[in-house]
Amino acid sequence: MDAAGWDERYRGSELVWKAGPNRFVEEELAGLQPSGRAVDLAAGEGRNAVWLAERGWEVDAVDFSAVALEKAEQMAAGRGVRLHTVRTDLTAWAPREATYDLALIAYLHLPWPEMSQVLPRAATAVRKGGTLLLVGHDAANPEHGHGGPQDPRVLYSAGQVADLWRPYADILRAETVTRPVTDAEGGSRTALDALVHAVRR
Repeated sequence: MDAAGWDERYRGSELVWKAGPNRFVEEELAGLQPSGRAVDLAAGEGRNAVWLAERGWEVDAVDFSAVALEKAEQMAAGRGVRLHTVRTDLTAWAPREATYDLALIAYLHLPWPEMSQVLPRAATAVRKGGTLLLVGHDAANPEHGHGGPQDPRVLYSAGQVADLWRPYADILRAETVTRPVTDAEGGSRTALDALVHAVRR
């Protein structure tokens, strides 16, 4: 989906996603001492970025949807924190090296040739000792899980992400994790996500 498509999806007054942080983002980063600048790539309506800002991070929220970023700014203002929003296509995003202490990528799904360009740029944007965290729909989810994109061209495994980050960072965790979801009939199902947590060398 392009920026105009996402603008349309986000245009309603209600949040597309819930206001709280993603469960894995919270679990992996809650114990991390806020230590400066963070970037949330594909920040959407800002639920993870605002949560980071509430914890004391100085956050850049990056997305190509102007509508989503406006909602992120409204959420931040309503919760008494500030975000710096950056509207750009991540395939063209080129941050300076060693700018951030934390880079978060939550549910960014691009064709793998494009992801394989974005992920190393995210790694080099993080300072030595800084944190990299990715969570997204796992490549095995269409067959063995529920929901999420069904196009295998935009899905990936934790191992694929870890392989791209390994030249830059020490991998602390790279695995498939499960997440409970509710199907259209109200039943309980399980989604499979890829999770990679690393520390920049």
